[in-house]
Amino acid sequence: MGATPPAHPGKPDGRLHVHLAGDIASASASLVFSEPLALAVNDTATQARLDDLAEASGSTNTLLEAAEVCAALGGAYLLCTWDTELVDRPLLTVMQPDRAAPEFAHGILRAVTFWRELHGSDTSTVWRHLERHERGYILHALYQGTSDSLGRRVPLTEHTDTAGLADSLGTEGDAIATGIDALTAVYVPNLPSRLHRGSPFGRSDYDEPIYDLMDSLDETWTSWMRDIRLARARLIVPDTYLRDHGPGRGASFDDDREIWQGLTIPPTEQGAGITLSQFAIRVAEHESTSDRIMRQAVQSAGYAAATFGMEDTGAITATEVKARQRKSMTTRKQKIGYWAPELAQILHVQLMLDRVLFSRGIVPERPRVTFGDAVSDDPTSVAQTLSLLTQAQAASVDTGVRILHPDWPDDRVQAEVDRILVETGQAVPDPMQAGAAV
Repeated sequence: MGATPPAHPGKPDGRLHVHLAGDIASASASLVFSEPLALAVNDTATQARLDDLAEASGSTNTLLEAAEVCAALGGAYLLCTWDTELVDRPLLTVMQPDRAAPEFAHGILRAVTFWRELHGSDTSTVWRHLERHERGYILHALYQGTSDSLGRRVPLTEHTDTAGLADSLGTEGDAIATGIDALTAVYVPNLPSRLHRGSPFGRSDYDEPIYDLMDSLDETWTSWMRDIRLARARLIVPDTYLRDHGPGRGASFDDDREIWQGLTIPPTEQGAGITLSQFAIRVAEHESTSDRIMRQAVQSAGYAAATFGMEDTGAITATEVKARQRKSMTTRKQKIGYWAPELAQILHVQLMLDRVLFSRGIVPERPRVTFGDAVSDDPTSVAQTLSLLTQAQAASVDTGVRILHPDWPDDRVQAEVDRILVETGQAVPDPMQAGAAV
């Protein structure tokens, strides 16, 4: 998109690029992770530590970044790493799939190698750091090569960016033992691949039909801006209105001059006076075309136009919003189906590393991951729903509290139920207490 070189080299490039691709990736991430996740395990101490890790590491921001990468590139990797000198907890990081060489077995990630070019690389020498994640181990290697060749392997101490890793390597040589029998990386596909049946790789939201639409959108907006530039008022004046600056210095027209003398030219002769030239701006045509292109693009990406503010929704309820964004909600459910198991796995790995590396007295469990609603219900609508359920005697107090506070744990829900029953006089007295009616 926008790859065509300017028609006149040296002149300002008047082409305009609309960042629809970025808007689609951002909308995808917001739909999946706009609300905090509910993470639950059975052990109380493990639950407390899981909450601490999520809060301290800012997992919501990390997952939003991963979701944007996932939507744009067709997938994303989540890694568990650590730096005992920096923080006393495992870190959850994001890796992009275009710098990874994965190995799958029966659709399950078995190992993956990441690479990055290090500072100091130039056209003649390129330093690359390779990091391979295997079950129970993380291997590091440094290569000195060129732009099109991996080159030869050299010690990690040959570059300042990897020298610190040399002290962390164990007796295995180039490997760091993680101490757990699990892979410290997971791959999350965005959506099922259309090009390769049964492929473990996902597809981007910008699948092939959308590229052409994005190019057309850029052309439309460029044409629109060109109309605006061409529509600037211009004056066509006779040669006699120009001020001569002398031989070889040309002539100019003073558009701020207020008084002019008449010209001895017949009034019927063409070019006898100043002519104003101003073209029309085709606003309606360009706006309609760009709107149709954007609608088709977001629909092809799997979203509803309302998700991108293309419909005037006004003051409507959350139920109506979900109805208008049904296509986006369907795509969101598909993506959550890929995110939930991989996210639970990497959080389980994070807890295991936390126990092994930082001596936490917890029992690592695979957490249950619950995604919040992408569209929050209006408090007034929730209150009306609870009122109708109460009048119809169709829901208990416990159910009402859980509807109003779906993120509360069971003990807090029970405490709130008991408080409501006492305040409303519905609490049943304990028959074992003295003076209680039987």
